[in-house]
Amino acid sequence: CLTKGGGNRTGSRNGILSRHPSRIYFTFILLLLIFTPRADSSWWYIGALGARVICDNIPGLVNKQRQLCQRHPDLMQSIGEGAKEWIRECQHQFRHHRWNCSTLDRDHTVFGRVMLHSSREAAFVYAISSAGVVYAITRACSQGELKICSCDAHKRGRARDDRGDFDWGGCSDNINYGIKFAKAFVDARERMVKDARAMMNLHNNRCGRMAVKRFMKLECKCHGVSGSCALRTCWLAMSDFRRTGDYLRKKYNTAIEVTMNQDGTGFMVADKDFKGTTKNELVYVENSPDYCLMDRAAGSLGTAGRVCNKSSRGTDGCEVMCCGRGYDTMRVKRVTKCECKFKWCCAVECKDCEDTVDVHTCKPHKRPDWLDLT
Repeated sequence: CLTKGGGNRTGSRNGILSRHPSRIYFTFILLLLIFTPRADSSWWYIGALGARVICDNIPGLVNKQRQLCQRHPDLMQSIGEGAKEWIRECQHQFRHHRWNCSTLDRDHTVFGRVMLHSSREAAFVYAISSAGVVYAITRACSQGELKICSCDAHKRGRARDDRGDFDWGGCSDNINYGIKFAKAFVDARERMVKDARAMMNLHNNRCGRMAVKRFMKLECKCHGVSGSCALRTCWLAMSDFRRTGDYLRKKYNTAIEVTMNQDGTGFMVADKDFKGTTKNELVYVENSPDYCLMDRAAGSLGTAGRVCNKSSRGTDGCEVMCCGRGYDTMRVKRVTKCECKFKWCCAVECKDCEDTVDVHTCKPHKRPDWLDLT
């Protein structure tokens, strides 16, 4: 899909919000809205404020987005709730990587300057955020939380699958409405310009939307003697959002580098030997930094202090995570539940067991000796 585009810093932010959730989160988000540059998707912050306040004060919204926001405040609330979900999913998918989808404290963007670059990471974030809007809106429609939509009214009558005939019933998720609204709202800003970044964003946004639809599943209830399934009532339902996250994470791994064509109407694959299609693939324009060191211009937090796995040879291993700088080892005490027993009725009683474990963290970057002599 074509869209635009450390140490884990989320812990302190979560601690602050848990103590003073309303006042501090409101202040933090308001600052984000005021200072957000053009390259960031301002709608990511919608969940923190009331719909009318949001619509009137987010400078990054184009006219069409502002109109949709004011016309459908209940949908904006759903989008805000969905934003929390896709950010958590992003952080889950990259929890063992140098770039771990960290959000930043006291910064005017959610992810920092990394989103200013048209990289693989930006491609993934735009795709999963677009998917998150589809998922949130579709779920809210099915749960009766929105006035403008409900279950999919087109799923009526009889149909057939590989198990035989069935009757449409229940509440099929209205995925088409979710996709329609997400496209109108999320894409509106990118359609105002014709540069490579905007085209990349539009492509990756579409990939995210289609990823949710890809994992729609048929759920059925059997009717008959002793559950014989002589008759079935079925409906279409979205799969867990984790499946969408897993799918887009794989697409991140195989993302395709592209360049704008000469007439500025589309993209060309940078690899001239590429024989496939980019329709269902994430695409990017700029190569990513290695994220080993703190680099404010690139949006890299570096990996100093990140926990690594000494025995792993993967991306979470100390050799890869620490970029060859080595790691420190600290012995810490850990308390876990153990010797659990079921007590009639109805409780589980456990003892607290204490053991000592080694925790490995990446060493910071060492300044060259000659810098200390000048």
